[in-house]
Amino acid sequence: METAYDLIVIGAGPGGYVSAVRGAQYGMKVAVVEKDALGGTCLHRGCIPTKTLLHTAGLCRELREADAIGISVGDVKIDLDRIYQRKREVTGKLRDGIGFLFESNHIDLIPGCAQIIAPGKVKVSKGDETCILKAKNILIASGSIPTRPPIPGLELPGVITSDDLLGDAPPSFKSLVIIGGGVIGVEFATLLHDFGLEITVIEAMNRILPTMDREISQNLSMLLKKRGVALYTSAMVQRIETCGDGLCCHFTQKEKETAVNAQAVLVAIGRRANVRDLFAQGMQVRQNRGILVDEAFQTSIQGIYAIGDVVDGGIQLAHVASAQGCCAVAHMVGWPAPIDLKTVPACIYTSPEIASVGITADQAKEQGIPVKTGKFILSGNGKSIIENQDRSFIKLVFHEDTQVLLGAQLMCARATDLISELATAVANSFTLEQLSQVIRPHPTYTEAVTEAVEDALGRAIHIAPRV
Repeated sequence: METAYDLIVIGAGPGGYVSAVRGAQYGMKVAVVEKDALGGTCLHRGCIPTKTLLHTAGLCRELREADAIGISVGDVKIDLDRIYQRKREVTGKLRDGIGFLFESNHIDLIPGCAQIIAPGKVKVSKGDETCILKAKNILIASGSIPTRPPIPGLELPGVITSDDLLGDAPPSFKSLVIIGGGVIGVEFATLLHDFGLEITVIEAMNRILPTMDREISQNLSMLLKKRGVALYTSAMVQRIETCGDGLCCHFTQKEKETAVNAQAVLVAIGRRANVRDLFAQGMQVRQNRGILVDEAFQTSIQGIYAIGDVVDGGIQLAHVASAQGCCAVAHMVGWPAPIDLKTVPACIYTSPEIASVGITADQAKEQGIPVKTGKFILSGNGKSIIENQDRSFIKLVFHEDTQVLLGAQLMCARATDLISELATAVANSFTLEQLSQVIRPHPTYTEAVTEAVEDALGRAIHIAPRV
């Protein structure tokens, strides 16, 4: 039996379910095929559980440091079973919310594994049962899976991925080596260290967060080391071996081999497109490291679209997948793209938080763009002092000639919320003078934006005059 739809979405993560709801809003008959739970990787093995744990871990650290503000709490006891139960409660509530959206928008949820067998045809398998769905449009939002490099010993018990760490059971180990100092690595280093684990991070590049502003990388390195996290950069892992009741991670740094022992090893070097068994034999969809798409997210086969982590060279962020889905569905119904995809804010939920949008001063220099910058250290910000924050800053990058905001880099409390104002400014080419005309309330972290703007103008109030 065949069932016909206007749109079949493969995957119910933030790209897939948003696309499905938007399609229903356009009047399309929509089905979503999902082999796991509603919400996909982001909700169950990514953004939401990680940030739930980070929130709890941050509270643990604040309680340990509460003496500094006059509160004595004694020993902070951590119940990882209850913490992980809380994680499940959060994801469950959000999963149920997506289910409600599907019901209220009359979207059919079809559990099972999807395979595209022909243009406009999807086979769904669950156990011994299969069915065929037909649709004018198919949208692939199957996400990504952790990358596992060819390192000897990666198959050993105790070598895990972020998917394993975010499962139902909390970690039983007390020490961990993290291979990879990117976003995944530093977020887990932050939260697990705050839970009392001994953490070592090994990064192949010459600094952690190598794609971020250099000052952000340097500042975070300093803070992590100060808190007791061991960092090794420009270090290549050679092999992992069993050692006593744990593992031994061998790596080279400056041509010298070093080894670190831990009870577990987390491989956190990124994620790759999840396309296994997605296409039937004979379906020649162009692929490289992911699925190749055009500016409307249509693949090499008309009527088949792909968005999010599964796209070749794409930015692997949940909000990007959602935005791409909205644009792809708009194209299906003949509408212009509703979202500017050129301006993408990036967020990292360490402590302090990190957020950026647009380009850095170094990137502008590489592109031959003349810039002027404004910067404010939040040691002079009232809200930051009240909340006993670590060293933080906001940096803004303007075109020297046009005065248009080109980028912003933040490392401070609430950075992931503050970045939206600056993303709006970048997307709309706001100028230095326009940003300087805004009144930002006191006492707030947003005052630091005003100070950074005024620093670029040479008239910041809470910065000593430049000599």
